[in-house]
Amino acid sequence: MIVAFSVAPTETPTATAEMADAVAEAVRVVRDSGLPNETNAMFTLIEGEWDEVMDVVKKATEAVTAHSPRVSVVLKADIRPGYTGQLKAKVDAVNRRIGQPD
Repeated sequence: MIVAFSVAPTETPTATAEMADAVAEAVRVVRDSGLPNETNAMFTLIEGEWDEVMDVVKKATEAVTAHSPRVSVVLKADIRPGYTGQLKAKVDAVNRRIGQPD
C-alpha cells in the first residue's frame, strides 16, 4: 500500500517554536523507518504493508505531538495487495506517456 499523509501542529506552544521543526521530526521518523518514501511540499508518501506503514504514521504523529498540544493528520491510502514498488512505478508510467524518461 501507499499512504500519502500530512501531519502538522495546529498550534505551537511558544512564539519561537516553528511548525517546520515539528514536521521535520515527523519526516525523520519516516526516513528512519527504512520503507520507501518521499516528501514534497504538501505530503509525505510511504510504501509498505498495512501494519508497518500505519505504525510509521502513528510514530510520526507522536513526534509532532511532542511539539504541540494539538495536531492535524490528513491521510490518503492506495491499498493494492500484491504490488510493491508502486511509489516509483506510478510516476514512471505517467512519464512514459508524456515522453519523459524514467
